[in-house]
Amino acid sequence: MIFKLIYPKWKKLEGQTTFTLPPHGPVVMAASLPSYVDVSFVDENVEEINFDEDCDFVGISMMLSTQVKRGWAIAEEYRKRGIKVIFGGISTMLHAEETLQYADSIFLGESEGKMEEVFTDFKNNSLKKVYNHMNNRPPIEIVGPARRDILKRELYNHKGVQMVDLFHASRGCRFNCYPCAVAFLGGREFRPRPIDKVLEELETIENNRLFIVDNSLAQSTEWEMDLFRNMIPMKKKWISHTIEDNPKVLDLAAQAGAWYVYQAVFDTSDYIKERIKRYHDYGIGVEGTILLGLDNQSEDDIKRLIDFLLEIDLDLAEFTVLTPFPHTKVYDDFKRQNRIFDTNWDNYNADTVVYQPAQMSPERLHELYRYAWDMFYKDETQEQKMFKLFTKVVLREMQDNTYKPRNRDLANHSFGKKVVRNRID
Repeated sequence: MIFKLIYPKWKKLEGQTTFTLPPHGPVVMAASLPSYVDVSFVDENVEEINFDEDCDFVGISMMLSTQVKRGWAIAEEYRKRGIKVIFGGISTMLHAEETLQYADSIFLGESEGKMEEVFTDFKNNSLKKVYNHMNNRPPIEIVGPARRDILKRELYNHKGVQMVDLFHASRGCRFNCYPCAVAFLGGREFRPRPIDKVLEELETIENNRLFIVDNSLAQSTEWEMDLFRNMIPMKKKWISHTIEDNPKVLDLAAQAGAWYVYQAVFDTSDYIKERIKRYHDYGIGVEGTILLGLDNQSEDDIKRLIDFLLEIDLDLAEFTVLTPFPHTKVYDDFKRQNRIFDTNWDNYNADTVVYQPAQMSPERLHELYRYAWDMFYKDETQEQKMFKLFTKVVLREMQDNTYKPRNRDLANHSFGKKVVRNRID
């Protein structure tokens, strides 16, 4: 049986350097398929879909709200040809009722231990409309190595540089942040994978550079430190979300190969300034993630925040507009307050204002969003700042004797042109 698994394309952030990472959801899902299923994978962000290619069953894996309309269009094309389509992934869960209109079936929840039923039903022509396992999560111990063999590796590079591989060491999140849907998707219980299972998967990943995609590594000090201790001999170099603000943890993270972290910068406090400095003290770079358009932000607050970012020596910054994704507290609040004026999911890509901000017009918030990108990168482009971080990781790989030249890498890496829009007075 040929199962064609498709990851729909989406539009990248307006100010962001364009590159594509190998997706995580599809390779994790593929690992849970019955052994008799042959997988044909297409990531539409790096290659076109051949709708005439032979297949028995189509799966569409969607992570982002901005993918869903494209996913629906792909499904319509296959269903016209008489091929059944099943949807899964994060944005299928967020947009389940709408997606049902375009699907023969949808799968909600985590797939480990659940796919045999789906494919047996498919073979028996008794596919259910909905397989809902959101409240029936599999034991974390059975989560095995992802099927990265389905990826076309040569398609994932940026100007000759191989992109990081995505990997997860835990699921769930005990935090419940205002704009985040993780509590709905994965539950508020932190579910760490056993360390031996984590190491088993890491051993299967040939790429030395990783992105650990866990929502936050700072959920259990004991587990976090145990993870880092065990990663030290592997000499991987990795990116992650927040690491615990604890000198012992940061020291182990640095020894384990922490390259840089994504750190939310939500105010101009001394705590944030010191937080960034502590990462740097341990040789860990920082990409600030900055959310614009919160109700407590005025125009002056946003301008002050951008000035502050230039003072605290961030290595990179990524700006996004607050977006009320379904099944988040912000969505519930804004919908109740009748503040959401755009439900075109193509615009839910975190650079378009789809609601009425509290302290300015939607147009003004978008101007400030563009101003933020321009001001932070006015002296050095995003690619130039990225290149500095890349240089540091190559030097560390050379020290560890793990550096493998990848095409052009450092010697011939070219920079993008610097483009700065008009500033806002």
